[in-house]
Amino acid sequence: MRSPLLPHPPAAPSRPRLAALAGATLALLLSGCASRLPPLPTVEQLDLNRYMGKWYVIACIPTFIETEAYNAVETYRLEPDGTIDTVFTFNQGSFDGPPKRYNPRGFVRDPVHQSTWGMQFVWPFKTEFLVTHIDPGYTRTVVGRNRRDYVWIMARTPEMPAADYDQLVRELAAQGYDVTKLRRVPHRPPAP
Repeated sequence: MRSPLLPHPPAAPSRPRLAALAGATLALLLSGCASRLPPLPTVEQLDLNRYMGKWYVIACIPTFIETEAYNAVETYRLEPDGTIDTVFTFNQGSFDGPPKRYNPRGFVRDPVHQSTWGMQFVWPFKTEFLVTHIDPGYTRTVVGRNRRDYVWIMARTPEMPAADYDQLVRELAAQGYDVTKLRRVPHRPPAP
C-alpha cells in the first residue's frame, strides 16, 4: 500500500502535449535575437501566387527536427485572408522512416515586396522567414534568416543541377552563412 505522504509518480505526457512542446521549442529557437550581420536582401517582388505549391527541400542548415529528415517537402497555399497555409512533411531517419507533418501558418509582413514573412508554429510566436532568392521561372528558391542560423534551398523537383546548387551555396557563403553546416536532404528516387 502506498503511503499517503509519498508523491504519486508523474503522468506520462500525452502525444498532443509532446507535439505542442516540440512546436513551442522550435518557435522559441527560431525567434531568437537579431544578428549583428547586415540584413539579408530579400526578393524585390515576390509573386505570391506563383510561389505557392510544392517545394522539395534540397539542402538546409537544419533545425533540430530536420537533422535526420528524408523526402522533405514544404507546400504553400495562399488563403483568402492573405495568410499562407504551410505543410512541411518528411520521413524521420530514412526513406521509410516515420512520417512527420508540421502545419505552420505564414504571414506576409511586407505587403509591398511580399518576400518577408513571419511563420507561426505556435501562437503567438512568428519566426522570421525571408525569401532571399527566386529564379525567374520560380523553380528554385532560398529561404533564410538574418541570424544566418538556418537556411533552406528548395526546388520544384527533388533534384537540382549541380551548377545551380553550387551557385546558391556560393551566394550563401557571400551572405555570411557557414555553408559547412548545410545538409543535403535525401529524396527517394522516382520510380522507373
